[in-house]
Amino acid sequence: MDSDGLMEFERHRPRLFALAYRMLGSASEAEDAVQESYLRWDATARDDIRSPEAWLTTVVVNQCRTWLDSARARRETYVGPWLPEPVPTAHGELGPLESAEQRELVSIAFLTLLERLTAAERAVFVLREAFGYAHKEIADMLDLTEANSQQLYRRAAQRVRMDRPRFDPAPAHARALLDKFLTAARSGDVAGLEAMFTSDITSTADGGANVRAARRAVEGANKVARYLIWLFTHQVDGLEITIEEVNGAPAIVARVHGTPILVAAIETTNDLLHTLHLQVNPDKLALFRRAEAPGT
Repeated sequence: MDSDGLMEFERHRPRLFALAYRMLGSASEAEDAVQESYLRWDATARDDIRSPEAWLTTVVVNQCRTWLDSARARRETYVGPWLPEPVPTAHGELGPLESAEQRELVSIAFLTLLERLTAAERAVFVLREAFGYAHKEIADMLDLTEANSQQLYRRAAQRVRMDRPRFDPAPAHARALLDKFLTAARSGDVAGLEAMFTSDITSTADGGANVRAARRAVEGANKVARYLIWLFTHQVDGLEITIEEVNGAPAIVARVHGTPILVAAIETTNDLLHTLHLQVNPDKLALFRRAEAPGT
């Protein structure tokens, strides 16, 4: 590829990854979608392209639509609960996350909700909500009518609205809650943990076929407290637990000798934790490993 074409593509790469990730809920698949767009960009007569941004966005979002259909079939045979792949976001990996609305749209909770949408609904919703495209632009990208785009958006918004994540605290307050949570969990304080939970709290772990994890959500304050104490009080050589920004919010990251083994995201209401999402599938922590590798 000529240098001008490469520079133009690299200018759009971060945004393309952010778009593909919101579409797919998978960092590895998002990287593949961006790479596919690079190959198509390289093979195209670019003098005829009036807007590289629109062209590349169209390629990526339609590639993601195709992959979502096959991903849905794969997830039907997935071992245990399926959760999105977490992404470290302290360095802008998913673009600007300055407002509560921007952070919500990349939260593990919200990406999980998007799984209930069709590929077309998810494409329209992401392009409209996360990137602010007009329905006319979306219709052109997805080969729809403007009215169809509006209809898909209304349907998608309705399907996620009822279970939309409850209001979460500001990042600084969420970090303080996690500090308190970790102190109680690592000291074996069942009562202390229960006092931080809603009575109907659930904890869901995604281990895939690679790691032994609870195959069903653990429910109820006492059961979740005892489960987490069992998890966090295991004596493991080289274990380090930190609180870091993941998907726009503070989350717990556990490493053994520097290798990430767990990322735990939370949802809260009225200063109480009501949902925990535990990602322990090593395939889904690959982005964390690469981010910490020498030279990256």
